[in-house]
Amino acid sequence: MNVKDAVVVVTGGSDGYGFGIAKVLKRAGAEVVITGRNREKLESAGETLGARTVRGDIASPSDWDRVFEVAGPVDVLVNNAGFGGKIAPVAEQSDEEIISTVMGNLAGTILGCRRAAKLMMERKKGTIINISSVCALYAWPGWSVYTAAKAGLAKFSHGLYTELRPFGVRVTCLTPSWGQTGFNAASHIQGASEDPQLSRKCTAPEELGQLVLEILETPDHLAIPDLTIQPMIQDISPM
Repeated sequence: MNVKDAVVVVTGGSDGYGFGIAKVLKRAGAEVVITGRNREKLESAGETLGARTVRGDIASPSDWDRVFEVAGPVDVLVNNAGFGGKIAPVAEQSDEEIISTVMGNLAGTILGCRRAAKLMMERKKGTIINISSVCALYAWPGWSVYTAAKAGLAKFSHGLYTELRPFGVRVTCLTPSWGQTGFNAASHIQGASEDPQLSRKCTAPEELGQLVLEILETPDHLAIPDLTIQPMIQDISPM
């Protein structure tokens, strides 16, 4: 895919990985539309990027409808929006907290993919990139609900790939780990990103954006169903 003039929707584009992805794709010549729940942050990011904005929550079907109405014929959907939810043992979480985590990391993304899939099947082209998490691959105490949602997203992406491949539409599940984002602070946990020296060795938003660009620029007759990236400073043992 030549991303120049391609219409790209990046969810959660106000900051973090989403902002970095949008920045790289905009620089490559794409027509970028970013979404987010915080109107002030979204509009500020849109002005900085020179991107169109649509305020919305991925858990809302009507918000998704508005995204596609504003964006028009979407060539690329990057499902980056998500959040940690309550990082605590499942027994300490409420039903509402569990449902919110699953909606914000799995079900809401599926709602967007349904709309993109229908459009891309009709046009017989397009790419969907779903951003998962290294938590989908391993297990840590307190992360079980988030892990379940992200692991579900990975397997959903595989299934969606099999459905869209006959129509020339590609689906990639991109799995990052520690990053230079506000994820830990938003989830009220400590991690490498809070240490300035360690943070510089974590994945930067624009570095992930460059990886997204490279996925999109892969020759159209090839697909990358899965790709994992993690910083060398992160010790995951056993793998």
